[in-house]
Amino acid sequence: MARRRRNYAVPGAERGMQAFKAEVMKREGYAVDPNRPDDVKYEVAKELGVPLKPGFNGDLTTEEAGHIGGKIGGSMVREMIRLAQDRLSKE
Repeated sequence: MARRRRNYAVPGAERGMQAFKAEVMKREGYAVDPNRPDDVKYEVAKELGVPLKPGFNGDLTTEEAGHIGGKIGGSMVREMIRLAQDRLSKE
């Protein structure tokens, strides 16, 4: 099965979001290759005890996949909220 490809509403936003993910996950203490920030999911999965591997992962439960994505996405959302609050407090 092919990897899902996100379509960003803003052209060129993908590169910025990948850089943002790498920055946030580094702050969370993960080793992130800035050229391959999506690979941090393997480190997160290992920490959570989820058997994620490159390629097909059809044997994972929705719950297991959600734990990985939630850890990464949750960290990114918390940072976006913090940045927004900082920006609003300066106005």
